[in-house]
Amino acid sequence: MRLGSLRQLTLASFVLALVPLIALLWQSQNDLAKVGQMTSVETRYVVNVVGLMQQLDEASIDLERALRQYAIIQNETVAELSDNAIVQFIDALKAICETLPQSSTCSTLKKDITQLKTFRNIDDTMLLSAYLNSLSNNVSAMRQDVDTAIQQRLAIQQEDLNAMQAKQAWSTAMLVSVSLLLILLGSQLIVNPVKKLKLIIRMLARQQGELPPLSTHAPSELIGVEKDLHWLSDRLQQLEHIRTALLRHAAHELKTPLASIKEGCSLLSENVVGELNTQQVEVLSLLTSSTQRLNTLVEKLLDYNLLLQQAQPTFTDVDPNQMVKDCLEDYALALQDREVTVDIRTSSIVVDEELYRRILDNLISNAVAHGAIGRPINLSIYQKDGNTVLDVANRGKRIAPDAVKRLFEPFTRGDDPRNDNVIGTGLGLSIVSDCAKLMHGDVSVVDVEDADVCFRVTIPREVKQ
Repeated sequence: MRLGSLRQLTLASFVLALVPLIALLWQSQNDLAKVGQMTSVETRYVVNVVGLMQQLDEASIDLERALRQYAIIQNETVAELSDNAIVQFIDALKAICETLPQSSTCSTLKKDITQLKTFRNIDDTMLLSAYLNSLSNNVSAMRQDVDTAIQQRLAIQQEDLNAMQAKQAWSTAMLVSVSLLLILLGSQLIVNPVKKLKLIIRMLARQQGELPPLSTHAPSELIGVEKDLHWLSDRLQQLEHIRTALLRHAAHELKTPLASIKEGCSLLSENVVGELNTQQVEVLSLLTSSTQRLNTLVEKLLDYNLLLQQAQPTFTDVDPNQMVKDCLEDYALALQDREVTVDIRTSSIVVDEELYRRILDNLISNAVAHGAIGRPINLSIYQKDGNTVLDVANRGKRIAPDAVKRLFEPFTRGDDPRNDNVIGTGLGLSIVSDCAKLMHGDVSVVDVEDADVCFRVTIPREVKQ
């Protein structure tokens, strides 16, 4: 299944994340409506039952007053008032008993009112007072029943509210969790392709392994970027193949005729084909020198080709004194011819021996070729701020600041002539820069007090693999 565009995925994720929140809002509105309805019902009930209780209290007071008046006056008018008071009390009692059907006091009050209906036949004042006291006590009991009923209803309402609150809390937690999960899912659909793009870019930069296959579950824009990166990888591989093939074939093809020329020069110099006169010996000497210079150029091409093929450096403990000694032996004749001495100062190093030797070879060759005749070369290897630092300094013409930026680019030669009259390939300093980068370091031109030109190579002692 292929996802839509990045905009569609973002909008869909946003809408999906809103669905649980909308459901939560709808449930909250329903719960709020229920709470409002419950509050309204309970408020009406309390107001109603309290009003009925007040009516019962007033009817009880009126009934007691009328009966006591009749006990004193005993005329028909007062008797009719007492009958009316009894009817009002019965109506009030009926109304409140319908509201409180579970109250047992209703039956007691009905018995009391039945006894008081015969007030015309009650001549004993003490007995009437006893009946009225019983009625008053039972009315007070009814008041307690009303209070109890109200408290029970409030307790039930509180339980309902607590249950509703707990339900709301669980619903909120669940729906918010679902929203977060949907948000994470939607973001993951974007993050995973982006991580894959970052992985492809790192693989392109390091030239490590084959690229992963094209994604099928990703936004169309990111799939398009991934396709472009795959195309770029193929293009880079083609260019890399062309470059290495060009260097390899050029070096190889030059080696074959060069070997024939050197062999011919050797035969001539050994007088195999006969004695040579002075002019012929001079020409042969020039030819041999040119052949040697051509051999040096071919070796630099091969050296650069090998550098391109090396993938990862191997760091080991290296004896810098022996490495410098071996390197200077290759330039002994050139140093002797130009009366150049080398001031050496070294310390222990942990580097890739092959790469570091290439750096030394090219920097010393550059110092010999461009340094002033009869002036010393300073070579220092030391530790600074957790780095292994190599300084190769010589006296001569300073390098222009604008030329430093392109000095380490391949096939870039300086404008100043070499002291050895050899036409350089422009690869020496490029090889130095590439070797330093393979060891996670760099090379730069720095200003020092006791030299005109100083190349500094900095290699970290602790490299993160």
